[in-house]
Amino acid sequence: MSDQKLQNLTPQQAWQMIQDDSRSVLVDIRSTMEFLFVGHPKGAVHVPWIDEPEWTVNPHFVTEIRKLLLGGSICTIDEGCAPVILICRSGKRSLEAGKALLDAGFFRVFHIDEGFEGDLDEDHQRSTLGGWRFHGLPWEQC
Repeated sequence: MSDQKLQNLTPQQAWQMIQDDSRSVLVDIRSTMEFLFVGHPKGAVHVPWIDEPEWTVNPHFVTEIRKLLLGGSICTIDEGCAPVILICRSGKRSLEAGKALLDAGFFRVFHIDEGFEGDLDEDHQRSTLGGWRFHGLPWEQC
């Protein structure tokens, strides 16, 4: 187990980190259907944590993230490690996925606490209380 702590970011903080550090990798960990049809942050890489049709944890998740980072955590003496920023729908799955990355030896792992769509409102709708899209950050859909 890692003694590193998963760091929370608001959508705005994540966007700023991406602007400030070109090595940052924004990973959308939602299912393929969510990524394609609900939309996703512009520039996000899709690596599902749990995906259809089985809805089980992706056994290759950590390996796929390592591949994104050229086999490691892209750490240098001068600049430290490249930030890995995870986003899901509302910030719950990204907590689990982030802990798995920390346990696998990653150092700078962040998760967007509001996710892409935020929590449900009193009418059971998303994107009205928070999330990447709610805050008007760049996104697209297929």
